[in-house]
Amino acid sequence: FRKAFQQRSGVQRNQLLPAAFARKNPEDPYLEGMMNEAPGPINFTMFLTLFGDRLQGTDPEDVIKNAFACFDEDNVGRIHEERLRELLTSMGDRFTDEDVDDMFREAPIDNNGMFYYLEFTRILKHGAKENDDQ
Repeated sequence: FRKAFQQRSGVQRNQLLPAAFARKNPEDPYLEGMMNEAPGPINFTMFLTLFGDRLQGTDPEDVIKNAFACFDEDNVGRIHEERLRELLTSMGDRFTDEDVDDMFREAPIDNNGMFYYLEFTRILKHGAKENDDQ
């Protein structure tokens, strides 16, 4: 995902889509078909919605949740965004601050800066919910 969303606008350009699926070696017609499903520009949420269920070989939902839960000391389904940023930029396959900004732009984060990883995992695996008229 990092390679696919390196542009500051958060909008996925057609030529960057193959970068997101580089390890899957998809055929061009397959990628073209997925792009045609988008109703307009593709931001991070739209990307997750369109492609989340197509990510064959990704970790199961419980594995992703458990990875986040390791850092959820209170076991409440959320991590402060500053702590998550620190983890993402300093451990393992490190993200840049710009990568984290792109992810946070569309992530479920409340006004207190809490990142809701249970909801984020659901979005990642099943796509974004439709907005209600509230």
